[in-house]
Amino acid sequence: PLGHKESTLPTKRSCLSNTGGNFLMAGVGFSFIFSWLLMLLVLLTFFLGGNIYMLVCESWRSQQLFQLVDTPGLIPGFNLSEVLGDESGTITFSQIYRQCQQDATLWQTLDLDQRVSLDELLNISQYTEEMSAAFQKLNITLTPISVLNDSQRELLLHACRDAQPPNFTLTLQQLDQGVTVSSLQELAVELEQLVDNAGADVQGDLKADAAELRELDRELDTSFSGLLKTLKENIQLVQSQAAQLETQTNSTLDKASTAQTFLGREMGNIIKNETWAFLEELLGFFETYITWAKSTLRRDVARCKPVVQSLDNVEAIACDHILDSLNTFWFSLGWCTVFLLPSIIVAVRLAKFYRRMDIDDDY
Repeated sequence: PLGHKESTLPTKRSCLSNTGGNFLMAGVGFSFIFSWLLMLLVLLTFFLGGNIYMLVCESWRSQQLFQLVDTPGLIPGFNLSEVLGDESGTITFSQIYRQCQQDATLWQTLDLDQRVSLDELLNISQYTEEMSAAFQKLNITLTPISVLNDSQRELLLHACRDAQPPNFTLTLQQLDQGVTVSSLQELAVELEQLVDNAGADVQGDLKADAAELRELDRELDTSFSGLLKTLKENIQLVQSQAAQLETQTNSTLDKASTAQTFLGREMGNIIKNETWAFLEELLGFFETYITWAKSTLRRDVARCKPVVQSLDNVEAIACDHILDSLNTFWFSLGWCTVFLLPSIIVAVRLAKFYRRMDIDDDY
């Protein structure tokens, strides 16, 4: 338009105007050469983006895709229930998908309780009965148990007899009489009585001896009275404990004989009872473990929600990010193709008003 002037004759149009017309015809030529490629690209992208979006994305969100897959006979020779070994034939893709969305386990989703009975498979009562029957047939034979043999009994009896103390009767009587054979006080009195009948030269010695005897008696009483009392108590204690020692020795021998008789008669049964109690405790541990294993297998193991979340993420990436962009691309190219035809017509019609003409039309 900058080089076009209406007053200029068509045969004398400027170079700028002529170039504009040539570009318009060149655009028409390129459009005819490459428009089929543009149309083919629009067709392919429309076929991929539009149909996949409608067939997969929309049907996935409306759950119609699962209904289509669950249609019997859609895939010849394929039956999901038969593949999974379900005799009831009620397992479908939509059911599995819904239960996995609720974070169910594969055991619940595939309804494996109908095909595998965990209670029968992990039942240890049958083994318990076999163990009990085998244990009842068990015969325990032990060598005779000797708590005390004859030589040990004789040693105890000899020790008991040897431990008996001597007769302390005379000793205790003597201790009751005092330290000396006769009383020093009485001897001092007798010496004092002799003073009257003795001579003057002996009276002083007798009085001195009598006083000395009384002093000696007081010293002996002070020094030995506590020791004599302790000695008497110890002798009496030894006598009483010696009497108890014989009784305890006889009681010990009787208990040893009773224990030996009891062990010889009941030891086998005691071992069997304790062993069976230990086995029952072990079986209790196994039952607790089996109960935990069944509960874990049914409720916790192999939750399929992560699989469903992965499928939903794939659907979101493919549909919301890839196919939406692809649909926008072919939609834009489609409108370009639609406007290409009128642009060709307009370009052809305008070209002659810009190009330099070889012959001027004169009316």
